[in-house]
Amino acid sequence: MQENTTSKKANKLLKESSPYLKQHAYNPVEWQPWGNEALEQARKEDKPIIVSIGYSSCHWCHVMERESFEDDGVAEIMNSGFINIKVDREERPDLDHIYMEAIQQMNLGGGWPLNVFLTPDAKPFFGGTYFPREQWKHVLKEVLKAFQDQRKALEDSADSFTNALNTSELQKYGLTETQTDFSIEDLNTGFKNMSAQFDTTLGGMDKEPKFPMPTLYFFLLRYYHLTKDDLALRQLVLTLDEMAKGGIYDQIGGGFARYSTDAEWFAPHFEKMLYDNGLLMALYSEAYTLTKNTTYKAIVNETFEWLRREMTSPEGGFYSALDADSEGEEGKFYTWTLEEVEKLIHDDILLFKSYYNISENGNWEHGQNILFRAVTDEMIANYSETPLNELKLKIANWKKILLQARSKRPSPGLDDKILAGWNGIMLKGLTEAYRTFDKAEYLELALFNASFIKNKLINNKVLFRNYKDGKASQEGFLEDYAWVIDAFISLYQATFDEQWLTLSKELTEHVVMYFYDEVENLFYFTSDNAEKLIARKKEFFDNVIPASNSVMAQNLYKLGILFERSDFSNLAKNMASNMKKLITTDPSWVSNWASLVTSLIEPTAEIAISGREYLNIRKEIDKTFYPNKILAGTASRSEFPLLIDRPATKDQTRIFVCYNNSCQWPVMSVDEAWKQINKTI
Repeated sequence: MQENTTSKKANKLLKESSPYLKQHAYNPVEWQPWGNEALEQARKEDKPIIVSIGYSSCHWCHVMERESFEDDGVAEIMNSGFINIKVDREERPDLDHIYMEAIQQMNLGGGWPLNVFLTPDAKPFFGGTYFPREQWKHVLKEVLKAFQDQRKALEDSADSFTNALNTSELQKYGLTETQTDFSIEDLNTGFKNMSAQFDTTLGGMDKEPKFPMPTLYFFLLRYYHLTKDDLALRQLVLTLDEMAKGGIYDQIGGGFARYSTDAEWFAPHFEKMLYDNGLLMALYSEAYTLTKNTTYKAIVNETFEWLRREMTSPEGGFYSALDADSEGEEGKFYTWTLEEVEKLIHDDILLFKSYYNISENGNWEHGQNILFRAVTDEMIANYSETPLNELKLKIANWKKILLQARSKRPSPGLDDKILAGWNGIMLKGLTEAYRTFDKAEYLELALFNASFIKNKLINNKVLFRNYKDGKASQEGFLEDYAWVIDAFISLYQATFDEQWLTLSKELTEHVVMYFYDEVENLFYFTSDNAEKLIARKKEFFDNVIPASNSVMAQNLYKLGILFERSDFSNLAKNMASNMKKLITTDPSWVSNWASLVTSLIEPTAEIAISGREYLNIRKEIDKTFYPNKILAGTASRSEFPLLIDRPATKDQTRIFVCYNNSCQWPVMSVDEAWKQINKTI
């Protein structure tokens, strides 16, 4: 994006930390970062504001930059008539939430790049997403004309949109449930409605483009555990299998792209996001504990290798994203011509072509091939009369050869900013992978990252969102606190190192103090101490990333058990009660909330382990699929409530199975513990 920048004049984005903002630093548009300086200039000069929101790995953001923001004629109109502000949506999701909702209220769609026109006091009145150059120039001129000739009507419209932004979301969607009790019938009704939307042939939901949506499948795992409904398990397995075979998964280097443009999981939008892969690492790990499918184990390990190889900073933080584009073309880094492959793979080229479905003319655009698998390894082995073990060795060798060759290509752009919430998501994924597969290198990287978060992003119980060039400059949003707390709770249950649980509780108490709205029993997305914007929003719909409120509710539920804090537990239940209507009518919008409800319906097993073998006992317990459990452990004794009256004996490791803080007689083996649990349920 910044070729020949030495001859160009930089704008005010040059000193920003965001890679996305820096991409626009040499545009002829006089961009400014969001802040008091730009907003005050708009008021002083009485000019409308353009807020253009995107992110570094956004393909159409790059296209609009090339077509419009690098054009001198476009820049002349924007610079003379507007105050121009660039926003990285990943650094400022609070701004993105507000102005995306405003555009949707205007029935103008949504997506990125998001271009919104504001009055000088930052109220939205018009906007859209991607505009080709000539259309963008036309829109600019029409907006300026309306601002000059129809100012009163425009400001009245802006006031109306702003008032709507401040309307309670719970009231807007009729979510005012006061009944905190849930029943299995509630979930059964919700699942029936959700299942009507399943793509039972190709996996996922019956629409395209297809996003992985891991939170849906975490719910299916828990719903299956609770009900043993075979449809939930079949849809889960089908979806995970099809994604693993498809082009959405990087068959050579590991890791998933953000979404598939088609229903077959074949042609991805090639950017790789940290959060997707953290969630999917956790999902495939948990699914393995139920299915023992070795493909899931391979997916987790290859994604881990990608994370360690391409996404880990020297300090232990995880980078945010890899671009879809390289050398100006989407997907060029990941696709292959037949000629390229034939130069690398010789004796087995026919088998390779069959396995990855490549052709001379290409299976995608411009003669390129996206590597994907149509069938299982077992079917290819039978078809080709190749012993399965021999085939697997060949596949491993192919991947090694192509990965080495691919590493010599110009790489996609790396967004190397570090975000607390996304790091929490990946830390949780790593921790769950370690709990499932007991690979020391998973835990090693998890602890490296957890120490980074603790030492670089937390200061006096305040969590900072972003880290770049040695600086953490902005207090975290609710999603940052929620995901880091969640990761630390999981890390405690993997290691029984009490510092992580103590940090979880401290951060949670901070959230309750500074984010909580006691009227609606939900948390604001921003702290009481945050910049005051035109609206203060709450996030409760689960999307690709589960809603920060639903994650926080789960955290409160778990910590309520671990610390015997009824205030935490009751708050979690009250938060979930707001969502009861949607859980029963269409849980695909609130699937993470529905996962919490599965724990509220069936008692949660509280498993306390005391004695020298406490970590080995934990490993044995985690081999069995049982999502509705909380673990605590100590080698000798602990002051934590779940362990305080359950010290170790001299020669034995004891396991206490408890429900609602009431424990059964201690047992000495995992088998005996499972007998107590299965008897209780």
